Amino acid sequence: MAQNVLGTELESCSTDPLTGFYRDGCCNTGSEDAGVHVVCARVTDEFLAFSKQQGNDLSTPAPQYGFAGLKDGDQWCLCAARWKEALDAGAAPPVVLEATHAAVLEWVSLDELRGHEAPTR
Repeated sequence: MAQNVLGTELESCSTDPLTGFYRDGCCNTGSEDAGVHVVCARVTDEFLAFSKQQGNDLSTPAPQYGFAGLKDGDQWCLCAARWKEALDAGAAPPVVLEATHAAVLEWVSLDELRGHEAPTR
C-alpha cells in the first residue's frame, strides 16, 4: 500500500470531485504518471488563477473529459512540480498531508508541506 508523507497509509484525497491520476480518489502514482500527481491540495482561487496563468486551466469545465472544473475549497491531486512552482511563487494551496503521496518528498521537504498544511475539515 502506498504511503503518505507522514509514513502512514495514503488516505483518499477526494471522490467529489473524483481526483487522482488513476481517478480512484487517491494521489497514487506509477510509471504512467509523467506529471507525478501526488499532492493532495485544497485549491484556492489564488492557486487556480496562478495555474491558469501557467497554462493549466483547472477552473474551466471540460465536459468532453468528464471534468466539471475546480472551485475554491475542492481537493485535487496536483503535480509535484506544479505545487513546487506555486510554492516558489507564493501561491501554493494548502495540502492534506495524510492524502499526499510520499513521492512528493523528491521535490519539497516535509517542513515545506507542513507550512502549508490544510486545516482539518
